[in-house]
Amino acid sequence: MKLPGPVRPIVAVLLLMSPMCLVRADEINDYPTAARAEYVFGCLKANGETRQAIEHCSCSIDVIASLMPYDRYVTAETVLSMAQVRGDMGAQFRTSEQATSAVNELRRAQAEAEVRCF
Repeated sequence: MKLPGPVRPIVAVLLLMSPMCLVRADEINDYPTAARAEYVFGCLKANGETRQAIEHCSCSIDVIASLMPYDRYVTAETVLSMAQVRGDMGAQFRTSEQATSAVNELRRAQAEAEVRCF
C-alpha cells in the first residue's frame, strides 16, 4: 500500500509517538485498583457518602496518580501510618528528612487534587 505524499509524514509521526503514548498510559495507570478503591473509601468517609462525593474522590485519586508515582505514594502513606506509632519506632518516621519529603509530595498532590476535583 502506498500512501499519498502529504500523509506519509503524519503517519511517520504517529508511529514514532505511539510507544511514548503507551508508556505514558502505563505510568498514569500504575496504581492498583485496590489502592484506588481504598483511597476512595477513605475519602468518602471524610466527605460524606454521596454520589457527588464518589465523583470528587475518584477524580482526586486520578489526579494524585498523575502527579506522583505509585511507589512514592506508598512511601508517603507508610510514613503517615508509622508516624502515628508512639515512641522511638514512630520518631524515625516523624523526623526523617526523607519521610518529610514523601509526605510533602503527597500533600502537594492532594492539594492539587482538591483544587481540580472539589
